[in-house]
Amino acid sequence: MSDQSATETVDTSASNVEVPKDVVSSIQDFVGREGGSAKVVLQPIGDAGVRITLVGERGGILGDRVVSDMAVAHAVVSAVDGLEMAEWDRDLTSAANVSPAHYKQMAGWVAKQSRFPKPRNRSIL
Repeated sequence: MSDQSATETVDTSASNVEVPKDVVSSIQDFVGREGGSAKVVLQPIGDAGVRITLVGERGGILGDRVVSDMAVAHAVVSAVDGLEMAEWDRDLTSAANVSPAHYKQMAGWVAKQSRFPKPRNRSIL
């Protein structure tokens, strides 16, 4: 599969940025399911890139995607209609609705465990 089919060029104010089509498509689907708009917070997460966190208009459902850098994140936000840039403030955190299933998904393998190994630093605890 060629890289051209997976990305599209979006002209931002400074330069051309390759935007992953699958990210744009999934965010458009999320915005559509959430009533046509969502608030978005861009959060750098080190070498992994930038996390695009979405809070939907209807019900405050959370969604997120990760892209390579801040320029790509801004290009994705401008490519999707209905997104409003936001910051984590009292109003946004109050509107966010985290379901129990989302907590389990974030916990990963730990959520399915009933026994845990003893801590390696047990002697100093």
